[in-house]
Amino acid sequence: MLLRVLAALPFVGILVGITFVNRVEPLVLGMPFVLAWIVMWVVLSSIIMAIVYRLDPANRQLAADTAEVRP
Repeated sequence: MLLRVLAALPFVGILVGITFVNRVEPLVLGMPFVLAWIVMWVVLSSIIMAIVYRLDPANRQLAADTAEVRP
């Protein structure tokens, strides 16, 4: 359940959050706020997906299986 919620966060952050931050001011690092919001979520999406990958039990089993095969 936690993995599904984590995986849904980028979707919600970009698509739903954009309606609440749809403004040009303030500028963040020289970008309009809405663009900075999208860039932030693109970066966060990568981090969140790495966390989901690490926490997924299927990936742990696969890593354990490949570790046993290697000499």
